[in-house]
Amino acid sequence: MAASGVGVKDECINAFQDLKLGRKLKYIIYKISDNFKEVVVEKTGEEGEYDDFIASLPENECRYAVYDFNYTNEEGGKRTKIVFYTWSPDTARIKMKMVYAATKEAIKKKLDGIYVEVQCTDLAEASYETVLEKVNRK
Repeated sequence: MAASGVGVKDECINAFQDLKLGRKLKYIIYKISDNFKEVVVEKTGEEGEYDDFIASLPENECRYAVYDFNYTNEEGGKRTKIVFYTWSPDTARIKMKMVYAATKEAIKKKLDGIYVEVQCTDLAEASYETVLEKVNRK
C-alpha cells in the first residue's frame, strides 16, 4: 500500500501481464478510484495509434498509464519498450495531484518490466517525439 493509503487492485497487475507477456494489449490507463482507496484499470486498448492512446487521457484529471511503445532506434532496428506515464495536467485539482504523486511508487513497484517513466502535465510532454527521445536516451 502506498504512503497515501491507496492500494493497487490485482486487476492492474493482471492487465499489465497481458500487455507485457501476452502482447494482448497495447495500452492500459489506470485511475485512483473515486473514494481514493485503490488504483483500478479504467481502460485498455488492444490496438490503435499512439494518438488514440493519448486522446484517452482526460483533460482535467490525473491518470497513470502504460503503453507498449514501438519505435525504430537510431541504428534502424525495430524495438518495443514498456513506458509508464504519470499524467498530471495543470488543470487537475491539487488534492488529486497530491494523491497521484504519493501513490505512484506503489503502482510502479507492482508493474515489473517498465523501461522508462514519462511525467506529463500537457500533451506536448506526452507527444510521440518527446517519449521517443526519452526511450532512445536510456
